Amino acid sequence: MFKIQNSFSVNFLIISSLINCIKSINYIFAEIVYNLGRILAIDFGRKKTGIAVTDELQIIASGLTTVNTDEIFVFLKEYISKEKVDLFIVGKPKQMNNTDSESEALILPFLKKLSKEIPQIEVKRVDERFTSKMAFQTMIDGGLRKNQRKNKALVDEISATIILQSYLYSKS
Repeated sequence: MFKIQNSFSVNFLIISSLINCIKSINYIFAEIVYNLGRILAIDFGRKKTGIAVTDELQIIASGLTTVNTDEIFVFLKEYISKEKVDLFIVGKPKQMNNTDSESEALILPFLKKLSKEIPQIEVKRVDERFTSKMAFQTMIDGGLRKNQRKNKALVDEISATIILQSYLYSKS
């Protein structure tokens, strides 16, 4: 009788310790997960800028919006005041021979101002070759009518999503 009770007590202590260990691991995991911020991608344009973001786990890229380029800093500051953002991804337009395209000259002043206005968030660049074409094809594949595909704002938003998805693929 004593052996049965003693064995039960030992088993109960082992199970209790395991449960406490699992609770600790869950707590640590929750801290890691909940401290992740979003990654925000920017498809910078002369008139309009496409924006895409990840979920909090930085797994899924989704189009967020398109903003007027002259309002981009107001938008970004408002967004980061509401959501935690760990990283900005900015498209890097390149030509087929891997040199910078003409559009890069427009993006460089933006990048300089971005690092000055929001210095706490790191900026990385991602090759954005063919993203507009891929976005347009995505719209066709998605069944959008011809008049809907003329929506440049939607193309910019989808392009930002493709840039972000490209970064996520390269990260994994």
